[in-house]
Amino acid sequence: MAAGPRTPATTALTRAGLTFTTHPYTHDPGSDVGYGLEAAAALGVPPEVVFKTLVVHVDGLHGSGLAVGVVPVSTSLDLKAIAAALGHKKATMADGAAAERSSGYVMGGIAPIGQRTALPTVVDSSAQTLATMYVSGGRRGFDIGLAPADLVVVTGGTFAPIAR
Repeated sequence: MAAGPRTPATTALTRAGLTFTTHPYTHDPGSDVGYGLEAAAALGVPPEVVFKTLVVHVDGLHGSGLAVGVVPVSTSLDLKAIAAALGHKKATMADGAAAERSSGYVMGGIAPIGQRTALPTVVDSSAQTLATMYVSGGRRGFDIGLAPADLVVVTGGTFAPIAR
């Protein structure tokens, strides 16, 4: 593991014994390109290998109804596809405050790993072609590099085609 902030995400990965790299960068609050595209530029990697974490509400899903979709920053989340991947018909983007409460992270820094409340997680199947993918490490300006299979292991997630 490289030096970087200690967050619930890095703690969870360390506890699980998984290999990962840390990539802090200077976040520009005035940037208008979006957190994920800013991260790709700062890390010097293509946007297709940097993934954003999106919290959704899935109608009929047990508990809070919340789930997590992880898709490349160069794409959008297909709400019908994530609902179907979770065995339901309809999903909507979760309210930002609900996403922050559930995850324990702030918008723009929500990591799919180490969330306060473990949620069903679906990672876009495009990640399976990558040796390393990058996801938020739990803070704005901090990403983690890891193998896609390890992300699925640590989140208890699944792969499905959920990006468009």
